Amino acid sequence: LDQVAERCGPAVAAYSNPAKSLATELADSFPLLWSEGTVAGAVARHCASTLAALPGLPALAAPLPEAMAAHGALLTGALAAGSDPDDFFRDRVEEPESLHTRILLLREGPPARESAVVAARDLAYGRDVPVSELEPSEGSAPLEAAAELIATVDFAAVYLALADGRASST
Repeated sequence: LDQVAERCGPAVAAYSNPAKSLATELADSFPLLWSEGTVAGAVARHCASTLAALPGLPALAAPLPEAMAAHGALLTGALAAGSDPDDFFRDRVEEPESLHTRILLLREGPPARESAVVAARDLAYGRDVPVSELEPSEGSAPLEAAAELIATVDFAAVYLALADGRASST
């Protein structure tokens, strides 16, 4: 956790801080937390709760490959990234940006040969949905992997709350 805090702390510049980068990617999005593995599944559920509680960002969690079917409808329609054909002409100063889906793939390690991660990426990119990926350091034990993933997303949630001004009320 100390190493995660060193990489994700507030003094670390955004371009080299994984939590600040993740917060930037998740801002104004509707995150779909797709997980691969038992530990990553538990982390995804925790992260969905944390994102809802701290910055008030609704999020859904589901394990792969079931997530592709369960959340597939959210990759099209009103929440899809390219769903508004008049978006080019929208008044970006007066109107708040609408939420669009973004997939956050949480993994315990590199994808195996039979992994559903490749199919999940293909589905997302085929529907013009952005994807973020989070994976612990190589060779992490399950408990270390869980702690690293949770801490990184928790830092990102705090940064999102600070950016939205919610941190003072929590």
